[in-house]
Amino acid sequence: MYLIYRFLTVLFFPILIILIFLRKFYNKEDDRSFSQKVFSTTSKNKKNSKLIWFHGSSIGEMISILPIVKFFLNKKNTDILITSNSITSGKMIEQYCKKEKNIFHQYLPLDIPHLNKKFLNKWKPSVAIFIDSEIWPNFIYYIKKRNIKLILINARITNKTYKKWKVFKNSAKKIFSSFDLCIASSRESLKYLKNLSAKNIKFFGNLKYIASAGSAKIKNKKIHNIKNRKVWCAASTHPGEEIFCVKAHHKIKKSHNNILTIIAPRHIKRVPVVSEICRQNKLKYQIVKNTNEKIFDKTEILIVNSFGLLPLYYSISKSVFMGKSLLKNLILVGGQNPIEAARIGCKIYSGPFVYNFNEVYQFLIKNKIAKKIKSVDHLAILIIKDLKNRAKKNSIKLKQIDKYGSEIYKQTIHVLEKVI
Repeated sequence: MYLIYRFLTVLFFPILIILIFLRKFYNKEDDRSFSQKVFSTTSKNKKNSKLIWFHGSSIGEMISILPIVKFFLNKKNTDILITSNSITSGKMIEQYCKKEKNIFHQYLPLDIPHLNKKFLNKWKPSVAIFIDSEIWPNFIYYIKKRNIKLILINARITNKTYKKWKVFKNSAKKIFSSFDLCIASSRESLKYLKNLSAKNIKFFGNLKYIASAGSAKIKNKKIHNIKNRKVWCAASTHPGEEIFCVKAHHKIKKSHNNILTIIAPRHIKRVPVVSEICRQNKLKYQIVKNTNEKIFDKTEILIVNSFGLLPLYYSISKSVFMGKSLLKNLILVGGQNPIEAARIGCKIYSGPFVYNFNEVYQFLIKNKIAKKIKSVDHLAILIIKDLKNRAKKNSIKLKQIDKYGSEIYKQTIHVLEKVI
């Protein structure tokens, strides 16, 4: 199966170039990402002989490994390379790179043999660390061929993904047995990794507990013009969930007429749809793209039309409803990660379908940080209760998360040092 994959990646390389080029017109790629993905270009050169390479796709993955990156940055004669796929995560990492020495960012080249070899010839990493579910067969093949240490951290294998790998059992065994160390993000992923023939598997907890996810973004930023407003947030919402939250807004408004509801759709292309829902419900809404915009006193619904600002909106909210959790058709992939909002001190509410983050929710529910809601009325009652509480954030609950995250961090660093 691997030989077929390798043949197909080479065969379809010209088509992939065209697709990535077309993505530029939708602002999903820029000149730099296009050049580095399809030509593996870079103007940077590592300074030291030892280079640790981290690769992750999303902003969440990038944030989760920053404390680990910082630890290894303090090691003598060591450079760090971070590669990513999306522009949003790339820009975030580039900002981080400006503040630190001996750290570089590049977009990951396509998983094509000649690009793999060009990339590895250029950077010559001592260690390759992939994050979450980033599995690239061609890269893995050439990494192992060069005897480079290969690690998978915060490994996430869902039931859906596992079933796909099981179809190609021999290929899965070859790929997953190539990793020198696998650190699972959940007990479920631990079980699936074992079944896929991974070796040296560890589980300490989800790495996203170790990062102060929002603190770096909200330190020097403020949202003005909210003063005495009562605020709650609906994050990463999907079709059907916005109307649910709008109905909750109407009920909350009966107790708090100065309520401000923030709705951040998972896909910002749906902002016009959310706006229309507000208009039909005769609510005064405002679309915001950045934190410098004035929020009008009469605004009832604030619709977020940008990426990367959720931590800031969490910081002014006592309660957060996590989207993608009310949709039964997404039961096998349902749920958005609630850790970031929880770390900032918010009470977390969700629907019943949080399959991807069952273990995370079990921990948060056990510590009375999260709760699954049953209806619009149920959500409204809980948020009204939160808003009546004068305390801004629950420091005891935050300490519970910090303590858990600290243990995960210590154990993760301990096993990484042994391999690296």
